Amino acid sequence: MAKNATKKKPTDVAQPDYKVAPNEIQAYGVLKDLPLALENNARAQSVAALNQLLADTITIRDLYKKHHWQVSGATFYSLHLLLDKHFEEQATLVDTIAERIMTLGGISLAMAPDVAETTRIARPPRGREDVPTQISRLLEAHKLILGYAREAADAASDMGDEGTNDLLISEVVRTGELQVWFLAEHLAPTPLLPQDR
Repeated sequence: MAKNATKKKPTDVAQPDYKVAPNEIQAYGVLKDLPLALENNARAQSVAALNQLLADTITIRDLYKKHHWQVSGATFYSLHLLLDKHFEEQATLVDTIAERIMTLGGISLAMAPDVAETTRIARPPRGREDVPTQISRLLEAHKLILGYAREAADAASDMGDEGTNDLLISEVVRTGELQVWFLAEHLAPTPLLPQDR
């Protein structure tokens, strides 16, 4: 042991200092300057559109989980699994959209109160709804998201932001369209048994 070294007592602990004063390092709505070869107004436009889409995607993701937990009836098992699969796919989109916002130098929405304040998807009741209502609610949310995603993709492309356009079309729109198909077919009036002829 070195001469000047002090021997630690068994009771000495490196205690973390968890009482840190809050220090916001980038305000919401302010873009970080990044060398992306993309105009600031294009980035700002894409960040705003993506944050709207993020709020709506977080909401539909959570709507899928609500219905996954609360689904009932003859198709319970298959719908329970399908709704959870769609929840996972929407969760992936949430992360992809949020990371695109950050990549563009923006700040992504993250907290439930901000999402609730921003989303355009109607809030469902706390109670349990029947399957047709659940599916109809999800289809309306998808319609809203898909329409907005297409408009935002066109606007991004017009501004030279092909990265955002690609994300919106190849991931958000394609995922949403497939989910709409899977959901809508549950509302087709197809009898479970052959009808008398």
